Amino acid sequence: MSSPIGRFSSAIISENNRGLVAVIPDIKRISPKDGDLLQGRDPVQMAQHFVRCGAPALSVVTEGERFGGSPQLLFAIAQAAAVPVLRKDFIIREDQLSETVDLGATAVLLICAMTDENALCMLYEKSIQLGLEPFVEVHTAKEMEVAIKLDARLVGINNRDIVLFERDDGGPSRTAALASHAPVGALLVSESGIVSPDDAKLAATAGAHALLVGTALWKARDTGDMYRSLRIERRI
Repeated sequence: MSSPIGRFSSAIISENNRGLVAVIPDIKRISPKDGDLLQGRDPVQMAQHFVRCGAPALSVVTEGERFGGSPQLLFAIAQAAAVPVLRKDFIIREDQLSETVDLGATAVLLICAMTDENALCMLYEKSIQLGLEPFVEVHTAKEMEVAIKLDARLVGINNRDIVLFERDDGGPSRTAALASHAPVGALLVSESGIVSPDDAKLAATAGAHALLVGTALWKARDTGDMYRSLRIERRI
């Protein structure tokens, strides 16, 4: 049931081949924990800024109620940024996948905690059929078992609990605890709770090929400097 390598994974691999962990900026307007992240900044212009800083891919949150995203934001960024884009949302229906394709995303987040195993399997298969790369997110060892059953090729370890809307204080130690249990050959992305180069190093040393970073970038005094500080060497 594994998916072919898509543009999103290829972008991560290319960065790894340069000897770097791939740092993927997470474009979101609001954090349930930290409030307004944009502070008046234009998200499309910021997406282009991160690409100029070296981002090989982008993540765009489209969930509106708690994170302030929208499908229109994804479409605008996919049109403006010449890199692969991941759609982050609570995807639970097949029609959301078709919408994701129409919006220009190349990959779609599928969260184990948001649906049962059978539904996740269906969404995984449908994503591949539509030409979307499924990005399977786990937070626990039990959820990693589901990723193994899917033979998922692109796996995100969320260091924070999405059920709590990431209001907890999880960090890359979650990635370190789960990385060795990932599907053989999968690309691993450490998500959330990466706030410093030391966090980036811990996640990369544990086996992460990429880091998905949002709040730490948005809260930095200089977003470009912060981005570059996380783009560390990957020696595994």
